[in-house]
Amino acid sequence: MTSYFEGIAPVRFEGPETGRELAYRHYDPDETVMGRRMEDHLRFSVAWWHSFAWPGGDPFGGQTFQRPWFKDDMGAAKLKADAAFDLFAILGQPFFCFHDVDIRPEGESFADCERNLFEVVDYIGQKMEAGGPRLLWGTANLFSHRRFMAGAASNPDPEVFAWSAATVKSCMDATHRLGGENYVLWGGREGYETLLNTDLGREAEQMGAFLSKVVDYKHKIGFEGQILLEPKPQEPTKHQYDYDVATVYGFLQRFGLENEVKLNLEQGHAILAGHSFEHELALAGSLGLLGSIDMNRNDYQSGWDTDQFPDNPREVALAYYEVLRAGGFTRGGTNFDAKLRRQSLDPVDLVAAHVGAMDICARGFKAAARMYEDGVLEELRADRYAGWDAEAARTMLSTQALDEIHAAVLADDTRPEPRSGRQEILENLVSRYV
Repeated sequence: MTSYFEGIAPVRFEGPETGRELAYRHYDPDETVMGRRMEDHLRFSVAWWHSFAWPGGDPFGGQTFQRPWFKDDMGAAKLKADAAFDLFAILGQPFFCFHDVDIRPEGESFADCERNLFEVVDYIGQKMEAGGPRLLWGTANLFSHRRFMAGAASNPDPEVFAWSAATVKSCMDATHRLGGENYVLWGGREGYETLLNTDLGREAEQMGAFLSKVVDYKHKIGFEGQILLEPKPQEPTKHQYDYDVATVYGFLQRFGLENEVKLNLEQGHAILAGHSFEHELALAGSLGLLGSIDMNRNDYQSGWDTDQFPDNPREVALAYYEVLRAGGFTRGGTNFDAKLRRQSLDPVDLVAAHVGAMDICARGFKAAARMYEDGVLEELRADRYAGWDAEAARTMLSTQALDEIHAAVLADDTRPEPRSGRQEILENLVSRYV
């Protein structure tokens, strides 16, 4: 164990009445909910990047964190891994996630970067074999380095496309070697700043070809995990091609990939797209695309993706309700793509942030499970659409032509009257569970 988290004991479930700061009040991994252990429902994951690689900057200020591993060499990379697995042991969560650049030092060439990656992957693998958590997903950082300033798959220069494809291949290999459950593609800069220098059609074709190659390689190496895309609106570019669930679904259909790729959805991105998180989850669930989630929140008074740890049980409950409606997680899980505030400097802050987030998620999930098991919302939803269960309504929708519908309305001559949507009653109902 490193000295970074020295003196911080493993966090245990103590119940809602405990007075200790570093204790789980609602998250009991062994509690049975809807026939499964809570740990197996929620499948918590710690994000390597925000927790161990982020220096504490924001759009108006630089580094505030001082971590002993903030150096770009192999010794620091292994020290970072040591500290990460110390935190994992304290929290007891079952998974973690990483980008390639989070875990390895930069090299002088692509070969150097790849060699560094697999040296650290082997080091992490040893720690996993010794009892550490599993890998929920791996991914490639194709957005931070200046070479990606105009995107990766959508880049106007074929050399950058090639570097990006090679990087993804290496990261898929690393994820496969560590037994990862998923591989995520996050298009951080797959968009444009101005149409004056952008060929939209060409860039979309490049992205479709890139993703098709990723899917082909998955099958070539026998990777059994999910390939996940993560919708991302606007920030940092003026427009992102992978704006939201609906946009990505259209893209997948265009290139015949809707049965090969699912989605990793983030609360903060949903808000930036002008949606609620539950909207994006519900739409993905209805399309059979829900794969995994990044659980965080934005500051609603800020205009960028602030990636804060969740603290609102109602928002979390509504999100998990849609996860349950979609059948729950299989290979996916709940990753905390969340970071400390830049004034939260101490090791205990990082522990406390995760403890609070896991508790909020557990509290919201249990409320969602009660709502789902009671079935009241689903009964009211079904009642609202009950008219469509009648044979005449089904026939109208499936086989009747427009003029036939017109003739039927003329013959019946009954004026339809609207029925209440009962929104306030439904909102009050949710409040009783949360």
